[in-house]
Amino acid sequence: MPDSVFLSGDRIDLRPIEEDDLEFLQREINDPKIWRAIGRSRPVNGPQEREFFENVVCDDDTVNLLIVADSSPVGTIGFNTIEWEPRQAEIGYWVAPEHHGQGYGTDAATCLVTYGFDQLGLHKITARVFEFNEPSRRLLESVGFTREGVHRDDVFVDGAFQDTYWYGLLEDEWRSQAA
Repeated sequence: MPDSVFLSGDRIDLRPIEEDDLEFLQREINDPKIWRAIGRSRPVNGPQEREFFENVVCDDDTVNLLIVADSSPVGTIGFNTIEWEPRQAEIGYWVAPEHHGQGYGTDAATCLVTYGFDQLGLHKITARVFEFNEPSRRLLESVGFTREGVHRDDVFVDGAFQDTYWYGLLEDEWRSQAA
């Protein structure tokens, strides 16, 4: 896999997602611990993963990066939606189950949030987390995000409707906590 580091954290590097990464992405996105946490209810085959790569990863209106630890891919992170006029973006991420609890997601989120405010000039970064995903809620809160609201019975996952918690982080909040 290519070694073109875009951002570096304390424990991870973030680099562009390349075609060589599609096998890793497809394998991990089909793991129940991942697809459930991101609200995906159907499996992804090779052509679908390639289509995601070509239509989403290669799109100029998103930022999608591979999280790499010790030269191995461990997950993805990105700004799924960037709204340039109000200067807002939505962050999304996942870390492969065998790498949970090692701080990779928190380090990656910190890197991407810093990049969003310092380089993209964002004013606000948002995130969505399902009610059952306590580790992701803790991650966001550790980076400085505030829970702003709840969309009740918003998605259908594992045979039940789940609430979606909305989080936000404003640039001035980020800067004041970093000072």
